[in-house]
Amino acid sequence: MQVRKLYWATAFLTLLPSLQGQGTPPTPPARRMGGFIPGQQRVAGDPAQLERGKSVYGIGCRSCHGADLRGGDMGGPNLLRSQLCLSDKDGELIIPVIEGSRQSTGMPAIKMSSEDAKAVAAYVRSVLGTIGGQGMPPSVGKAAPSILVGNASEGQAYFAAKCSGCHSGTGDMQGIASRIADPKALQNAWVAGGARQRFGGPAQSNSRRRTVTVAVTLPSGAKEDGRLVRIDDFTVTLAREDGTTATFRRDGDIPKVEVRDPLKAHRDLLPGYTDKNIHDVTAYLVTLK
Repeated sequence: MQVRKLYWATAFLTLLPSLQGQGTPPTPPARRMGGFIPGQQRVAGDPAQLERGKSVYGIGCRSCHGADLRGGDMGGPNLLRSQLCLSDKDGELIIPVIEGSRQSTGMPAIKMSSEDAKAVAAYVRSVLGTIGGQGMPPSVGKAAPSILVGNASEGQAYFAAKCSGCHSGTGDMQGIASRIADPKALQNAWVAGGARQRFGGPAQSNSRRRTVTVAVTLPSGAKEDGRLVRIDDFTVTLAREDGTTATFRRDGDIPKVEVRDPLKAHRDLLPGYTDKNIHDVTAYLVTLK
């Protein structure tokens, strides 16, 4: 208590010269860590929206900005230090960037619905809001709300209609609820594409499974393959296995460029998911012990 009094006394004496002649006391400095900026207070987000935002982020943003928002393999900036993200209150700053307001600076537009964009913005704010509490003891007596609120039968029907072309409840998905026992982790895994090894497929690292690759066929017939580094209407850059990179100029369909995205099927389905779909399918998957 004495330390706190001494701190505020020192802060007041430091600011006093600039406040002489004013009739109001100094305002304590606002926290800049944990996602707070002067005059702004964070409010808790809707759990369902945050879960959706986390899943959409995992598919559309993770490769550039990283799983922890500190920057990813494709060179996106650290969002935890972004003044734009720190200043965002309800998506008014983040959503325009998602929609393409910074294409001229290298940030492409990300195709997603306005609902998904708002959910991503809410998720980013929620992560920023936890920074100031790191290292503190967890809240006591506050149980996390269960996400198992869906209808398993309707989830099974949705799975049969939308997912059975690649997955099977008696094949690769059999026992998934035992391999991923936490329903929340299971939901995040299937919405974001999961890990093939977890789902019973061939063992491989999660980062490799998510890697977007590209094949470039030159007019001469020569072919280059590698990890996609960057692509736009004018150039395509790939990274070879030996660590070197190659950039090719594009003129329409020359050279021929084939992008292979392991998560394309999940990206295509994502805009059509409703919260009910997500909860129903999760309720079904937890029955696959």
